[in-house]
Amino acid sequence: MPELEYSVQLTFREQWLDERLRFNDFGGRLKYLTLTEANRVWMPDLFFSNEKEGHFHNIIMPNVYIRIFPNGSVLYSIRISLTLSCPMNLKLYPLDRQICSLRMASYGWTTNDLVFLWKEGDPVQVVKNLHLPRFTLEKFLTDYCNSKTNTGEYSCLKVDLLFKREFSYYLIQIYIPCCMLVIVSWVSFWLDQSAVPARVSLGVTTLLTMATQTSGINASLPPVSYTKAIDVWTGVCLTFVFGALLEFALVNYASRSDMHSDNIKKQFSTGEIEHSSSIDPSSELLEPDGSANFAMKPLVRHPEDSMSMDKLQQCEIHVKPRKKNCCRSWLSKFPTRSKRIDVISRIFFPIVFAFFNLAYWSTYLFREEEGDE
Repeated sequence: MPELEYSVQLTFREQWLDERLRFNDFGGRLKYLTLTEANRVWMPDLFFSNEKEGHFHNIIMPNVYIRIFPNGSVLYSIRISLTLSCPMNLKLYPLDRQICSLRMASYGWTTNDLVFLWKEGDPVQVVKNLHLPRFTLEKFLTDYCNSKTNTGEYSCLKVDLLFKREFSYYLIQIYIPCCMLVIVSWVSFWLDQSAVPARVSLGVTTLLTMATQTSGINASLPPVSYTKAIDVWTGVCLTFVFGALLEFALVNYASRSDMHSDNIKKQFSTGEIEHSSSIDPSSELLEPDGSANFAMKPLVRHPEDSMSMDKLQQCEIHVKPRKKNCCRSWLSKFPTRSKRIDVISRIFFPIVFAFFNLAYWSTYLFREEEGDE
């Protein structure tokens, strides 16, 4: 049903009473007369109002017959194939239910001349071994749909067919492969930071595969102006795959920053060693005349020094020791920022994806159809 339509093959029967066709049954020996040409008797001008295409079956002989009973009752039966329009609501696709109608109305005769009525007792019969590839026919309802126009009121009959989409096909073909692609994109978090070709190729491959999967799904559906349930799923999965690729870009930038800071620390430590080795240790102990000089600390403190020490002790008393944070202590095991980003991503991405799955399935599986559209 990608074109908002459905096809049906049916045996259509209608029966009416024409007193002009009464005849003698010779004591019950003649049950009915059979005709194969419909133009020999009067027939209702019935048509299918939501028909798009249709044809009769003429192999080997035309699949049509007309039976005339002794009391003037006429039974008309014909086998036809129809393609009917079905305005679907795809907001919950592929977790949706669709109602498609079959409408039969009079084209030229108003209700003053012709009225269609459903036959009492099982007016619609469905074959027991009916098998649809992606749908299940849950039930059908018969009703009347008389229409009023400028030329009068016309009689109309309709059958509402309630179809439920088979979800197992879409679970295997769409949902599970998308989950697998998202999980494969997380493998990049466990690869070494220096494995740039492997991580880039993995991210780009999963992103292109996910984009191809999304375009293939949309190609099999009619273009609609609203967002479908499958659009939400593929869009979020594509975002997760793209986020994994961006995470590697952030890791690569952080690793280059770590290398730059390490080089600065090495240069700074090397400069301190060279500066300390160039100082003569005996220069601080000798006076210009060669006599030894030792710097002695005063034995008596000045009042200013005692005040500053008291303030320092008060500050030390009021400062509370910091509590150890479990997350910080755990992240401190990884010395570089790039490694910390990878470790956080290993936990953050699966948790967020699990919450999305919980929200998605709870929203669409238990959501009622709006007005049974």
